[in-house]
Amino acid sequence: MRFPRLACLLALCAVFLPAHAQKPASRAEAVKIVADMRRIVTPEGIERTQAVRIGGIDQWISVRGVDRRNPVLLMIHGGPGYVSMPTSWYFQRGWEDYFTVVQWDQRGAGKTYAANDPAVVTPTITRARMVEDAVEMVAWLRREFGKERIFVLGHSWGSTLGLEVAQRHPEWLHAYIGAGQATNGPEGERRGLRFALDAARRDGNAQAVRELEGLGDYAAPGRPIRLADVFLQRKWLGHYGGAVHGRRNFDHEGAAARLAPEYSDADLATMWKANDISTERLLTEVVSTDFSRITRFRCPLILLNGRHDYNVSASLAAEWFEKVQAPSKALVWFEHSAHEMFNEEPGKMLVALVRHARPIAEKAGDAAP
Repeated sequence: MRFPRLACLLALCAVFLPAHAQKPASRAEAVKIVADMRRIVTPEGIERTQAVRIGGIDQWISVRGVDRRNPVLLMIHGGPGYVSMPTSWYFQRGWEDYFTVVQWDQRGAGKTYAANDPAVVTPTITRARMVEDAVEMVAWLRREFGKERIFVLGHSWGSTLGLEVAQRHPEWLHAYIGAGQATNGPEGERRGLRFALDAARRDGNAQAVRELEGLGDYAAPGRPIRLADVFLQRKWLGHYGGAVHGRRNFDHEGAAARLAPEYSDADLATMWKANDISTERLLTEVVSTDFSRITRFRCPLILLNGRHDYNVSASLAAEWFEKVQAPSKALVWFEHSAHEMFNEEPGKMLVALVRHARPIAEKAGDAAP
């Protein structure tokens, strides 16, 4: 009795599937599919990509959420220059049910780099200027959405900017959320080197051992950290899963950026050049700086830590967390992640934000019912 129904179903599949089962003919077609799948359709929702005048230049953001009454969450990407907007189509959609999520391509990065004259902007790519940019961006979002407070999520390099915002304007924040949190830069570099060298020795990788041992007293007190040495340390640290757990590099994320609905072909064409420029101008300063002196917060603190993160030392971040004083604080471990927990464990990332961040806004009356 069931066979006629099965035959009918197969016949229907033969009619309807071929038109939809073909692989996309172009990047434009693939991007259109992604954009349509994640389209915000609720009447209270918001979905826009725009330039905002910050720090005297046009800086690009995407704003997405199913209900404008929800709390605003600004994600400050890492790198420096390693934008998160182009992969947010993958990890962020669940967040948008509970927050109005803002991705921001910083000065000298991503769409912001492509939209400005590099000759004018490149000399202004300094940490001091970008801290001011972050403060301006938070102020703009508060005005634009009529919010007394928002959430700031700083990832990696972005966590150094987020720390400064939290210190300067705690009254603007529901909470500061640190992911891959930068603390004591030089000590983190030393721990990363030890991890990579130990892994290379266990693996019998003579080339890696030779190159890593050649770094000598890397990041030792009083010794300047050279960019070439950072790159070498990161090469083998990443090879052994200290940046993305179970993987040897970030290539999958780079490929996923090609499906970003917010990015044009022109944006993609300059994305990695922008990343290189930002890295050259900012990275050695960041890894040479000890941010662990900041131990007092006047807003809640939420720390998201990848158990296998040696790119920015998770063990150091946990040690720092124990010393921090804050109105409230929470530490969430991601057991199957290294440095990219939002890409590596997107489900747990959503749960962490809903469990630890959103209730703070709800208590303040800043959330959709």
